[in-house]
Amino acid sequence: MRNRNRYLDLLRALAIARVVVYHTTGWAALTIVFPAMAMMFALAGSLMAASLDRHGVRAVGRRLRRLLPPLWIMAGVFVPAMVFWGMKVDWHIVLWALPLQDPPANGWGSMALSVIWYLRDYLWFVLLSPLALPVFRRFPIPALLAPLAVLVAIQCGMPAINLVRDFALYFTFWLLGFAHHDGLLDRLSRRALIGTAATVSGLGAAWFLTHPGPRGYDLNDIRLGDAFWSAGFVLLILGLAPTSMAWLDRHPILGRPVSILNSRAVTIYLWHMPVVVGLAAVLGPAGVWQLHRLAGRLLLVAAGVAIAVALFGWVEDVAARRRPVLLPGRVPRQSRRSSTPVPVGAEL
Repeated sequence: MRNRNRYLDLLRALAIARVVVYHTTGWAALTIVFPAMAMMFALAGSLMAASLDRHGVRAVGRRLRRLLPPLWIMAGVFVPAMVFWGMKVDWHIVLWALPLQDPPANGWGSMALSVIWYLRDYLWFVLLSPLALPVFRRFPIPALLAPLAVLVAIQCGMPAINLVRDFALYFTFWLLGFAHHDGLLDRLSRRALIGTAATVSGLGAAWFLTHPGPRGYDLNDIRLGDAFWSAGFVLLILGLAPTSMAWLDRHPILGRPVSILNSRAVTIYLWHMPVVVGLAAVLGPAGVWQLHRLAGRLLLVAAGVAIAVALFGWVEDVAARRRPVLLPGRVPRQSRRSSTPVPVGAEL
């Protein structure tokens, strides 16, 4: 299982990097090639199931302890700035401490802090997990199909708030994480796994190819297509997990970035969008933030995110009760010579 952890680390690192590249470039094809949000929820679901098995209901508090402090640091920076720029102050401001609903934002803050929705959904899924895990273990197939059924009902006209829409779309991936942790995917033959994944993704492709959104085939605009396409993708990627990832930590040039991205996953996710929005606002009028300067945009965003990580990333160490370090993820020399990797244990 320790080797499997490094596979999850690799997938999480790829997902975080893909989210940053997507928000920098706007490339719709990335949502099809690698549905990162589905993968992130699935990985989080797998880790949550493992944590519940080890710690029981205390796992909820452990997860919140690691998730919320980085958010509080961001709120400490941006909430006063938004209040200065005219944001109304009322009781809703406490949602920046515990985002059970979207916390208030105004003007530029609404765009720069738009990624908070993921933490809102993550928080609800964590709170539901002590109840959802035993239900899933008793009725795995109906549990997996229930959110999809709600999504189909919404597509057919059932009114729903954003939180319900997100539950219908993303909770299936969280439950696929449960299935991964419980070894249900390992029990499928390779032929059954690939056939099921191909069928589910095929349904998703048939929908999004015939129902393009305002940005074409950007799956963020095509929820039903996103749900089925991404479910097949996650099923395949987790179901075909290798039995060994020892090679990753034998090559520090690969293993170190994966460890860094995992140890700073919450910080990178929270701060990359303010960096993108801020750079676009400053450089856009000068013509620097243009498509033909795409490589420069990616480098600037990477530099901005690196600065945010240096300034605020240590909070993740404190939240995880680790010794704070500026640059995490150093692989001990003896581990590089060993076939057993050192799991990072990131919680996002």
